[in-house]
Parts: sequence; C-alpha cells; structure tokens
Amino acid sequence: MLKARVRAVPEAGRANTALVKLIAAWLELPARNVSVAQGTKSRLKHLAIEGDASELARLIETRLAALAR
Repeated sequence: MLKARVRAVPEAGRANTALVKLIAAWLELPARNVSVAQGTKSRLKHLAIEGDASELARLIETRLAALAR
C-alpha cells in the first residue's frame, strides 16, 4: 500500500487523473499503462499497472528503496 497526495480537486475525475499521472511519472511509465481499477469515487484506490509483472515488481521495489534513503 502506498500513500499519495495530489492537489487536484475530486471533481470530474481530476484527482484520479492526477494520481494516474503521478504514479506513471514515479515509475517512468506512460500514463496509458496506469489506471484506476477500483475506488474511482473513494479516497482508497486500487490501481492497475500494465506491463511485465516481474519487471514492474523490480521497478516498484527500486523506487521504494530510493524513498527509504
């Protein structure tokens, strides 16, 4: 589970779009590879990230390790 904060207002999907862009940028992936799978109208969201599962797991692990420093 990750905690993210965006400044976009939760109207007309703006906050969801901002979150997708934020996560895509963080993972250095195209925004089309990230989508909100569940929770479009909730504060808690499940994201779907398209790509090779093992490569994505490695990438996320690397990014989280960089945050821990």
